[in-house]
Amino acid sequence: MSRNRGRVGTTQKKPDNTGAPVQQMANAEAETAAAFSFVVPTEFVDLPSQGRYYPEDHPLHNQDTIEIKQMTAKEEDILTSRTLLKKGVALDRVIRNLICDKSIDPKSLLLGDKNAIIIATRAAAYGSEYSTEVACPGCSTSQKYSFNLGELETLAGGEFEGFNVVENDDSTFTTILPRSAAQVTFKLLTGYDEERISNLSEGDRKKRQEKNVTRQLEGMIVAVNGSSDLKLIRYLIENVPSADARHLRTVYRLAMPNVDMHQEFCCEECDYEQDMEVPLSADFFWPE
Repeated sequence: MSRNRGRVGTTQKKPDNTGAPVQQMANAEAETAAAFSFVVPTEFVDLPSQGRYYPEDHPLHNQDTIEIKQMTAKEEDILTSRTLLKKGVALDRVIRNLICDKSIDPKSLLLGDKNAIIIATRAAAYGSEYSTEVACPGCSTSQKYSFNLGELETLAGGEFEGFNVVENDDSTFTTILPRSAAQVTFKLLTGYDEERISNLSEGDRKKRQEKNVTRQLEGMIVAVNGSSDLKLIRYLIENVPSADARHLRTVYRLAMPNVDMHQEFCCEECDYEQDMEVPLSADFFWPE
C-alpha cells in the first residue's frame, strides 16, 4: 500500500455541553471583527489522516482538511505564559483558539493531525524557514541550520510491508508479536491519550520511577489475544520481550498518519550528510 506522501499544507470523548457558550463567544467575536475592515485570515490545513480514523460523530470524520485562523498577538501571549507552559497546555490552548469550527475538541485530534496544525501555524506566522541550533552527528559541531517547513511531507500511514499487521474496521490495528506470538490490537493516540500519558509520566517522575516505554504501550494497546481485560494487557506490557516492544512501536509509527519531520542536513564543517529529524526547540515559535 502506498504511503500517499504529500506536502504539508480514536475515540472522541463525549461533549461536556460547553459547545453552545463557546459558539456564542465565537459569534460575538465575529460581530466585533465585522466592525473593522481587517479580518484575521484563515487557511485550510491538510490532515495526514484524511479523517479516516475519527468516529462517525466526530466533526472531522472523513474530512481531509481543517480550517484554522492565523496566529495573532493573543496566541503569542499564550505561548509566553509561564503558567500555561509549565502545565503543558499552551499549545492546546493555541490550537483551540485557532480552529475555526468550535465544535472540534483539540484534544480529540489524532497526534499526527495535531502536528500538521502546529507546523502550518508556525509557517503562516513566521514563514517556512526555520533556523535553529543543531549538533552535527558526525563531528559534534554546533551550528545554525535552516530547515524548510514548507517542504515537509505527510505520511498517510498504512504501509506495513514486511510486518504482519491487519487494519480493522473500528480504526484499530492487530499485529502478531514476533517473539511471544501474542496477538495485540492497538489504536492511534489522540490528544486525550497524550495528556493521560503525560500526567502518569509526571507522577512516575515524582516517584523516581520513570516508565516511558510502558506508559506508551498502555496508551496504545486495547486488546491482547482478543481480550480487553486490563490485567491481561498489563501483564503483557510488564513481561513483553524488548524485541516485541520494539515491534509494536515500529508498526505503530507505520500506522499513524503524520508529518515526516526528517529533512536533509549537511554539516558546514565536515560535510557530513544525512536525513535529520527537524528539532522542535524553543525558537520554533520564537524565531530571531
